[in-house]
Amino acid sequence: MSRSDKYVGIDEDMFGGMTTIGKAVRDARVFQLIPEDETCKGWNIQGIDALLDKVNAEWDKYGCLVSHLPKELFERHQRIYGEAVEKAKKLGWDGEYETYSDQ
Repeated sequence: MSRSDKYVGIDEDMFGGMTTIGKAVRDARVFQLIPEDETCKGWNIQGIDALLDKVNAEWDKYGCLVSHLPKELFERHQRIYGEAVEKAKKLGWDGEYETYSDQ
């Protein structure tokens, strides 16, 4: 989130959304909680938190495991995440960001 507490949108987020909020947006797309073209640009923290609560409730139904998703959701997940990883790699992402310390 920026200083204004408004989300920049998944397309403008770091490496095309390879962040915690970006993951929540992608998951919300997988579960069809938002349309696939919704970037959440301009959403405030309360809106993102509410979306995350809905996403977590959906994941709880499947034990928080991709392998437990029904075929339709699994295929949508693979497509959405596959496209995101491909885009992120083109932007220079290598997966190491997730291991950086916040300290």
